[in-house]
Amino acid sequence: MSWKILVSACLLGQPVRYDGKANDSKVQAFQQQLQQWQQQGRIVAACPEVAGGLPTPRPAAEIRDGRVITCDGDDVSDAFYQGAEKTLALAQQHHVVAALMAARSPSCGSQQIYNGEFNGTLIAGMGVTVELLEANRIRCFSPETFSQLMDYLHRYDQH
Repeated sequence: MSWKILVSACLLGQPVRYDGKANDSKVQAFQQQLQQWQQQGRIVAACPEVAGGLPTPRPAAEIRDGRVITCDGDDVSDAFYQGAEKTLALAQQHHVVAALMAARSPSCGSQQIYNGEFNGTLIAGMGVTVELLEANRIRCFSPETFSQLMDYLHRYDQH
């Protein structure tokens, strides 16, 4: 077993979310598994938004019409896309086989994202980083689909 996975830094307890907090409460149910992987050197941590040059904390952002717009109306698409490219490069450098990304984020959402209206409405979609990772054959999962990630890694070990 030599695989590695990319994990959103906020899920690992790093306070890099837009609001300056961590997201590790989302992974409490499988914290022990993440710690084991960390001890084995299997985890590559990344925050695409910070990698793209955005500060912490920062205004909330959502995807609208293919652009990433903050709640203040600023277009931060370039930072999001640069962060996605840097995250992909990091993943490729470490030969990651999958990613565990924060749900609903305009960077890391893998199944649903907010609708761009800042009204709390979720729609089907992917964040810009997840879209790029998936396009480059790096399967992405969220805390809600952790069991599917485990199945995927188990099948990966069988090959």
